[in-house]
Amino acid sequence: MRRREFLGKSLVSIGGIVLTANLAGAQKQQQTTFFDPYEPVALGKSGLKVSRLCFGTGMKGWMRQSNQTRLGAEEFQSLIRAAYEKGVRLFDLADLYGTHHHIAAALKDMPRDTYNLITKIWWRPNGLPEKERPDANVVVARFLKELNTDYIDILLLHCVDSTNWPTELSQYMQTLDSLKKKGLIRAHGVSCHSITALRAAVDEPWVDSVNTRINPYGIKMDGPSEKVAPVLKTLHAAGKGVVGMKILGEGTFASDDKKKDDSIRYVLNLGCVDTLTVGFESPQQIDDFASRVKKVPRHST
Repeated sequence: MRRREFLGKSLVSIGGIVLTANLAGAQKQQQTTFFDPYEPVALGKSGLKVSRLCFGTGMKGWMRQSNQTRLGAEEFQSLIRAAYEKGVRLFDLADLYGTHHHIAAALKDMPRDTYNLITKIWWRPNGLPEKERPDANVVVARFLKELNTDYIDILLLHCVDSTNWPTELSQYMQTLDSLKKKGLIRAHGVSCHSITALRAAVDEPWVDSVNTRINPYGIKMDGPSEKVAPVLKTLHAAGKGVVGMKILGEGTFASDDKKKDDSIRYVLNLGCVDTLTVGFESPQQIDDFASRVKKVPRHST
């Protein structure tokens, strides 16, 4: 083989190797995508799109107070607006937390169709100043006024823990279904505080969405993660929206970087938790959590 021909063929071979390597590298880079904390995601089969990151307003919530309300009206409402501006479009409220009027004031200038609200009816005997627990139609009418809105996106029965809750709370459920048909609420469901209540939600057709506690350490949860996670996967497979709570163990490991990263990675890669609710108390906490979400590759182990 002549020297010129040999060099030409060698260069072609080298070029092919380099091109193949570049294509493989580009393909690998293209396949590695990361979670976006603010992207809109489907909430089960409810028909709602919500942000992956949800602002929880009920840290240590009781008797219409929470850590968020204890910040004071000005600071709390400024924090809500900061969350909205960063990209949070889902806010988790409850009558128990006393946060309705703060949200209404903070978001009064934002188009209503750009954000979603979860709130909850407290049906249990303690926790609120009033002793009476009227039916859902009375409670929801008050919620609408407090929130200064024509509709509530997601209305939950708060803190269900009984296996038989669908029977025990059937009156509330029927009323909420009627309000949904009237367009006053868009979806209904439960906030669960036991694994048996979670299991009951799987086969209950009334349930559109579930708030549930999940992290890899079993802290402030309804059981160990290896028992809770399979139920959440079954819930999601049944078309229920799954809203994860206690991602940071209600602040238990909020100052532990490794546990925070491990928990966020674990919950995101379960593949069955639509949105993550965190009770932020400062803009810095939002940024910190969001930055950790952005580091998690999709479908990583």
